[in-house]
Amino acid sequence: MSESEPKLTKNEIIKAENPSLAGNIGVTLNDPEAEMFDADDQQFLKFHGIYQQDDRDVRKQGKKYMFMIRGRIPGGVVSPEVYLTYDRLSEEYGNQTLRVTTRQSFQFHGVVKSGLGQLMKGINESLSDTLAACGDVNRNVLAPPTPSTTRLTEQVYEDAKRVSDALLPTTKAYHQIWVEGQPLKLEDDDHEDPLYGKTYLPRKFKVAFVIPPLNDTDVLANCMGFVAIEENGELIGYNLTAGGGMGMSHNNEKTYPRVADVVGFFKPEHLIEVSKAVLTVHRDFGDRTDRKHARLKYVIAEQGVDWFRKEVSERAGVALEDPRPFEFTQQGDVHGWHEQYDGNLFLGLHVLAGRVKDTEQVKLKSALRQIVTEHRTEVRLTAAQNIVLANVAPDKKDAIDAILKEHGVDTTEKQGVSEVQLGSMACPALPTCGLSLAESERYLPDLLGTVENLLEDNGLGDERVILRMTGCPNGCARPYMAELGFVGKRPNVYALYLGGNEEGTRLSRLYDQNVKVDELPEKLGGLFARFKAERDNSERFGDFCARVVWPEQDAA
Repeated sequence: MSESEPKLTKNEIIKAENPSLAGNIGVTLNDPEAEMFDADDQQFLKFHGIYQQDDRDVRKQGKKYMFMIRGRIPGGVVSPEVYLTYDRLSEEYGNQTLRVTTRQSFQFHGVVKSGLGQLMKGINESLSDTLAACGDVNRNVLAPPTPSTTRLTEQVYEDAKRVSDALLPTTKAYHQIWVEGQPLKLEDDDHEDPLYGKTYLPRKFKVAFVIPPLNDTDVLANCMGFVAIEENGELIGYNLTAGGGMGMSHNNEKTYPRVADVVGFFKPEHLIEVSKAVLTVHRDFGDRTDRKHARLKYVIAEQGVDWFRKEVSERAGVALEDPRPFEFTQQGDVHGWHEQYDGNLFLGLHVLAGRVKDTEQVKLKSALRQIVTEHRTEVRLTAAQNIVLANVAPDKKDAIDAILKEHGVDTTEKQGVSEVQLGSMACPALPTCGLSLAESERYLPDLLGTVENLLEDNGLGDERVILRMTGCPNGCARPYMAELGFVGKRPNVYALYLGGNEEGTRLSRLYDQNVKVDELPEKLGGLFARFKAERDNSERFGDFCARVVWPEQDAA
C-alpha cells in the first residue's frame, strides 16, 4: 500500500491474510488449556455465527468467558426436529434459555468453551447451521412469518431461502472445524470466495422480504429489501429497496440510522442476479478504512439512488423498472389464533424480549417443548422477537391450548399483557454483550411498568405505543424505527428518540440525549399528558410527536 492510499482497518488486513476464515480456531478449540480465542480469531468466529463474550457482572472477580451462538434460520422457519434440537442443546450447553433474535433466529447464551464444539456439532447434525449468521457477510434473511390468506407467504419464503443460499460464503473451514472436528491451521491460505473475494464485505449485510400491507420484517431498516408485488393473488415481482440500516455511534455525525430507498421493480426470475448485484456494490464501494462508516447505506446516501440503480442494473444484466405502488398499514406481529389460507390454524405468541424460558408463573419453554414433541408443530420466529406455531390442524387447537394454559401461557389475542408490551422489543445488552453501555433486556420489564402506569394515569391505558430499547447505539432492536426508542448512553442513562410510525416507514428523531432513569417518569409523563390533550382524533403517539414535538424542536 502506498503512502497516498487510505489505511485499511485491522479487520480488512486479517481477512486478506486468512480468507478461509479458519484462523487458529480449530487449534484453540481443541486445546483444553486455552480459556479464550485470541483477538483475530474472535473476528473469524463471527463468520461462523459465534461471539466470544464474558460475564460483565463478575468482571471485578476476573473475566468469565462464554459464547453466544446464533443460528442461520432463513425466514425463521424451524422444523419440529430442529426446534427440539435447539431446545435440548440450550439445556445441555447453554443457560437453559433460547432467545428469539430480531432477525428471526435463535441465539444460545452462556455457552462455555468446553461445550462449544458439541453444541455446534449438534446444530449441524440437525441439518441447521450457524454459517454467516454474523460477520462481514450476508446475515440471516428475513421473511414474513405470518401465514397469509393465500399461498403468497410460502412463495416469498422459498425466495428468501434461495437468496440465503445464493449469498452464503463458500469457505470449507466451517465444515472442517465444526463438523469434521479438524484442528486445522492453514498456512498457505489462498481461498478466494467467488462472490465475496478474499476480503468479504466491508461490514455486515442484511436482507428482508415483506408482503404489503403488513411490514412485519421492518424491511426498510435493511441493507436490501424485497417488497412482494401481487396481482390477483399471484406474485408478479418485487420492488427492490436498499440502503436501510440502524447502526450509528453517539456524537458521530458521519454515522446515522437510515430508511431504505425504493429503487425499482423486477420480475421474480431475476431475484438472484439482483441480490448478488446489490451485495457486490457494497463489496466494491463500501468504506474499508472506517468500520463505523462501512455499511451500504452510506454508499447510497453519498453516491445517490440514480447512480446505485444504474450500477445494480448493469451488474445484474436486468433493467430495473419504475417501482410498483404499494402501501404499508402497520408493522409488528399477529397474536392469538387465526386461520391460514389452507384451512389450518396458526397461533401467534408474544415472547417478552424474545427470551424463551421457564419462570415460576409462565413455563413457556416447557410448554413449547411438549407441544412440538406431541404435535410436531412447525415453529416460526418473527422479526419482533415473537413465536408463531404454524400449520396447526384445527382438531389440535384445543389440545395445544390446554398445554399452554397448564403452563401459564395466555393464548388470547391480547396475550394477557398491555398493548405497550405487545409492541416492545429489547436487545440482550448486559451482562453478556461487550458493546453494551447500559441495560436493555433486564431493565425492559421495569420500563414497561413505568410507561404502562404513566399511560394509565393519563387515560391512555389501551394505547399501543411501539417501544424499543437497546443498550448501545448499534440498534439491534431497531429503536430508531420506534415511536418511543431508548438507546443506552452509559449506566442508567439513555438517549430518547420519538416519532417513528406504525407503518415502519419513518425514522424517529433524537429528543433528549441524556435522560437518567429516575428522570423518565417526569419526562415521559409530560409527553403523554400533552399527547392526551393535543392529539388529533385517534392519532398515534409517534404521529403526534412528528406533528407537534418535532416542529417545536426545529423552532427552538
